[in-house]
Amino acid sequence: MPLVLVMVGGALGTAARYLTGRATLALFGPAFPFGTLAVNLIGGLLMGVLAGVLARAGTGGEPWRLFLGVGVLGGFTTFSAFSLDVVAMIERGATGAAFGYALLSVIGSVAALFAGLMLARNAIGSVAA
Repeated sequence: MPLVLVMVGGALGTAARYLTGRATLALFGPAFPFGTLAVNLIGGLLMGVLAGVLARAGTGGEPWRLFLGVGVLGGFTTFSAFSLDVVAMIERGATGAAFGYALLSVIGSVAALFAGLMLARNAIGSVAA
């Protein structure tokens, strides 16, 4: 059953990543990898929320961790595609933009995860009060 949870979640996550990429391409064009940046930042935020919720829940969260964390968010976030984007930008001669993109992706994803964790902690704390 754990494998099924990860597989189904992964399928949903990759579909969401694909749709996000298509939407950002239509909105902003191909000059900058906004789709990859969006999924990495959104994925970081959602992973933080999930981690905070599961930490508060205590036991019984393993199926949710597998389905949402490993499956959905693992399929949704794209650091392998991110790496390819950075190299492609450097090879096109857009070195400054590539380093800015890398810096924003890494720091932004970590900050988004932290924000999600704080949101989850505050929301759960206010519900418990």
